[in-house]
Amino acid sequence: MGLKPEANNHPGNTNTGSACSNSTGMVLEGSTEAVRVQALDLHSSCTRSQLHVTLGSNEHSQSSKDFVKYGEFIVLGYNGSLANGDRGRRRSRLALYKRSSANGVKPDVIHITSTPLASKALSNMGQHSVSYTLSRSQSVIVEYSHDSNTDMFQIGRSTETLIDFVVTDTAPSSQNNSEAQSMQSTISRFACRITCERSPPYTARIYAAGFDSSKNIFLGERAAKWRTPDGLMDGLTTNGVLVMHPARGFSEDSAPGVWREISVCGNVYALRETRSAQQRGKLVENESNVLQDGSLIDLCGATLLWRTTEGLEHAPTLKHLEALRQEINAARPQCPVGFNTLAFPSLARREVIEKQQPWVYVSCGHVHGYHGWGCRKEQGADERECPMCRRVGPYVPLWMGCEAGSYLDTGPPSHAFCPCGHVCSAKTVKYWSRIPLPHGTHAFHAACPFCATWLTGDKGYIKLIYQGPLD
Repeated sequence: MGLKPEANNHPGNTNTGSACSNSTGMVLEGSTEAVRVQALDLHSSCTRSQLHVTLGSNEHSQSSKDFVKYGEFIVLGYNGSLANGDRGRRRSRLALYKRSSANGVKPDVIHITSTPLASKALSNMGQHSVSYTLSRSQSVIVEYSHDSNTDMFQIGRSTETLIDFVVTDTAPSSQNNSEAQSMQSTISRFACRITCERSPPYTARIYAAGFDSSKNIFLGERAAKWRTPDGLMDGLTTNGVLVMHPARGFSEDSAPGVWREISVCGNVYALRETRSAQQRGKLVENESNVLQDGSLIDLCGATLLWRTTEGLEHAPTLKHLEALRQEINAARPQCPVGFNTLAFPSLARREVIEKQQPWVYVSCGHVHGYHGWGCRKEQGADERECPMCRRVGPYVPLWMGCEAGSYLDTGPPSHAFCPCGHVCSAKTVKYWSRIPLPHGTHAFHAACPFCATWLTGDKGYIKLIYQGPLD
């Protein structure tokens, strides 16, 4: 049974490192618990019999008023939904709700033991633990006990049921699917875990690595690990879990923060020299692993945006974006050469080029209808000369940015990212054009949040110049 996306509301490693922290519980959109919250927000294609079957196991559950929403994760680069549709735990956006009962865990007992004893401890399927292998003859095992005050959610590439949010590598829209599939994934199967406090203010924290099917996090001999000043153990995963908290929140006044690395125990460190270097960065004592509205989490292959419930209450909705689209179309912008009226396609057809589609010269911002003249093949196959100002550059169709959670404000869609042509508000393009998103082992590039295409040009965006109707 399908649910409408949450956006309609206000808006190749193994487990080489897993985390030590409180664990959180998460309700997936599309699961029976999520249905209780959004039972009235079903696709019209669902029949009464389907509704009865889906809700049957929850007929004695609480009303939606009793549910607490911690926040939402948005995967950058998908513009509102996966190419093949959001399904189950594999989707572009996922909301975290308070669980019916806590499933969090917290560090409890520490064992320093030989390898045979370590194997025995790790074989206990009912006990969460983190294993630090120091040598072939010695390991440190930290056992975890139940924490009734937190819910735990796990994120990773694995499709095992213990992973609440299945995330795969994000390929820029300029890269075809066959190329993306041939690349070896750099996202860990058990990448990270999130814990949310079950009591107000429902603080969410992130920890590197997640527990595997044996409820274990295993840091082998080659993994970065160390003893902390208080005698405990900590470590990093192979490719690391990076976090960036925006300065001044996620609003019209936001500014980029500094990328940090989160350890298995939730401590904050400066970045390593390269993504998988064995030497950790310096401890950043005045920062924490608490997620803020607008925090970015990079899993070395995919970047997630965290939006709090409070933040989404001030964000635009799909309904608002649709109203802005209709407002632009109602102004009847025209091609300054062909004089034909231009119109943005509906949000549902955001990847289908239509006859009235507006196109733009990304070097100058002049908006036209599609035409075949002005090619400058000597400067590149995609280079065109603008008939209005004679500037040469890419000529691309314009698309509405449909992931409302990526917007900083509710301003008009007056600007477009270069070179992809995704349109949104001025403050939104200016913010994302200044965000260096991790790429590979040590590179950073600003990218469009709607399609993950690397930004080009002096600014990475352009102000759109429309011509109004001649009448």
